[in-house]
Amino acid sequence: MNRRQAAVRRLLKTLPPRVKGFLPEIEGMRLYELAREAGRLGPCLEIGSYCGKSTIYLGLGCRQAGTVLYSIDHHRGSEEHQPGQEYHDPDLFDPQTGLMDSFREFRKTLSLADIEDTVVPIVAPSAVAARFWATPLSLVFIDGGHSLEAAMTDYTCWATHVAAGGYLAIHDIFPDPARGGQAPYTIYKLAVASGLFEELPMVETLGVLRRVCGRAAGGGSGT
Repeated sequence: MNRRQAAVRRLLKTLPPRVKGFLPEIEGMRLYELAREAGRLGPCLEIGSYCGKSTIYLGLGCRQAGTVLYSIDHHRGSEEHQPGQEYHDPDLFDPQTGLMDSFREFRKTLSLADIEDTVVPIVAPSAVAARFWATPLSLVFIDGGHSLEAAMTDYTCWATHVAAGGYLAIHDIFPDPARGGQAPYTIYKLAVASGLFEELPMVETLGVLRRVCGRAAGGGSGT
């Protein structure tokens, strides 16, 4: 391991625990490895960056691969982040607008991780960002809203853009409904059933699929 790689490893160990978010280290390291590998094929993309915990892992992997990470989030929070909900964080609530706003924390994370020249923030809903998207992607990581409607939107908008040999990663997969919501698992099963992806070993709740066919997946381009 050279000096630069050692520095990246130290950063991956020390920075993510200081950032708000819900991604365990073992899942984050898998994202880092995927981005570092897939990034040689082209750019990567994540949906649902929140305050940037996953972005650290993906962004550093992309930087090592010499590519960029498109990071999509409207930064108004998912359903569970709203006032009165289970994961509401009052520190991210903007009293002037009456809305959640995680973008300031996200930008701070990019600066701390020194990945501002690697990450391209797209502050918009997933479906809006996808409307005229035409760039093949080596990795798509879905961790946006966890309602069935939101998860289906992310899948149908972005699975089409995963290049052959690229990866589709989906967070919060719970085959047992008693352990968690079923929307991410639903789109995971759709991807497997499409025949366009092969399953790779899961890492806790992180499902990883490899694209094995050049045909369009999902059933829509988000237009």
